Amino acid sequence: MPEISVPERVTHSRCVLGIDPGSVVTGYGLIKVQGRQTSYCASGCIRTAGTNLPARLGQIYTAVKELIEHYQPDEFAIENVFVARNAQSALKLGQARGVAIAAAVAADLPVYEYAARQVKLAVVGTGRANKAQVQHMVQALLHLSGLPQADAADALAIAVCHVNTAALKH
Repeated sequence: MPEISVPERVTHSRCVLGIDPGSVVTGYGLIKVQGRQTSYCASGCIRTAGTNLPARLGQIYTAVKELIEHYQPDEFAIENVFVARNAQSALKLGQARGVAIAAAVAADLPVYEYAARQVKLAVVGTGRANKAQVQHMVQALLHLSGLPQADAADALAIAVCHVNTAALKH
């Protein structure tokens, strides 16, 4: 009987950009997804300079736009604004979040939003996880050799949460 060769199932990879917004430090994390495999691409922090908020917002927009142009992600996931004790801080956070979303929309990326509690629950297993727990689980899930910076780890966690949430919907 002749051998029949069955081609392997072709699975296309996709790239997810996660953003942890902040007016001074915005974390970013990119992960690649192929089938059920998730792997690390890049992460870091966008650190704004100066005290002028509009100029810092412009820096965030430009940096997110450059990340999108360089890595060509397929999807964009960002943390929702949480209610902060300080209204001024919440307003600045919302504006930073808005310019990051504007950069994604300008690049025709679909935007997905997740609450901080939802991200922590998806990555750590509890919605009350602290930053160190998120860093540790991101390191373990993505097989990183060291702990990512806190804001970068949060951004990677947002991307992982998106991938896991999207997988549950399909």
